Amino acid sequence: MRKHILTTILFVLVNMIPAQGIRPVNTYSIVALDETTGELGVAVQSHWFSVGALVPWAQAGVGAVATQSFIKVAYGPEGLQLMREGKTAEEALTILLDQDEGKAVRQVGMVDAIGNIAVHTGKNCIDFAGHIVGKNYTVQANLMEKSTVPEAMANAFESTSGELADRMLAALEAAQNEGGDLRGKQSAAMLIVSGKPTGISYKDVVIDLRIEDHPTPIKELKRLIRIHKAYNHANKGDHYMETGQTELALKEYDQATEYYPENPELPFWTAVTLVGANRLDEALPIFKDVFARDPKLKILVPRLVKSKLFPDDKDILRHVMNQ
Repeated sequence: MRKHILTTILFVLVNMIPAQGIRPVNTYSIVALDETTGELGVAVQSHWFSVGALVPWAQAGVGAVATQSFIKVAYGPEGLQLMREGKTAEEALTILLDQDEGKAVRQVGMVDAIGNIAVHTGKNCIDFAGHIVGKNYTVQANLMEKSTVPEAMANAFESTSGELADRMLAALEAAQNEGGDLRGKQSAAMLIVSGKPTGISYKDVVIDLRIEDHPTPIKELKRLIRIHKAYNHANKGDHYMETGQTELALKEYDQATEYYPENPELPFWTAVTLVGANRLDEALPIFKDVFARDPKLKILVPRLVKSKLFPDDKDILRHVMNQ
């Protein structure tokens, strides 16, 4: 019954637009291309559950789309399809708007793989609503507490250095600091795809993080981005171990620990690697610290022998288990 009432109200609000195309995802977002790496990304926050399932769309080597306000999700996949067929971001958005009777309540940002930008804020989007276009990016927002939110986002993105994830996160933080969504905070998401497309979708995803429902979604997103970086380094370390490049592996494991020091498992694998490199003396104090923080990792050590991840040497094992 409640769902029926909400649908009816929204039906009236958007001037009799077909109700099945309506989702009131009033929010702020950024769509961007990193011209150095070629990465394409979308970052978004909203006072709406699971915004990451609706707003952000991206495909490596093609483009990225944010579709919001009284959302028509089809702008995402259909926009990417048009850009995949060779249309620029502007051409793709124009085609979709021409087909949309509800364009007055839509807000959409697009960027293609060569940095063309397209954006639309419908005249009936809820105030404060607006957008700003910059080099290789667009920021867009609606139902904001202040009209200055897009400007704050643009300034933060342009003045922040680092990876695309860091710059887009800065834009979201700036929006929130400026007042953000008038209704508050609930969910956030970030989607980034590679600048070196393989044609295999899962391989081309750099970051795909969603905060579905949280009192401080951007803060939580920032934490998960940090952890994501930690595991990227850990995965690189594993790769170097497989190829026998121990020193490079240790460097990656150390960086992983720096990003995520609260997780004892990351230095645990550093210690295991040191043992395999005949550097037991360096490994022992790490094991001691790790076991104090998580005793179950001590139970794991003997099990690694069978998997050939730890030397089959009783003396070495004894030294480690005595920590």
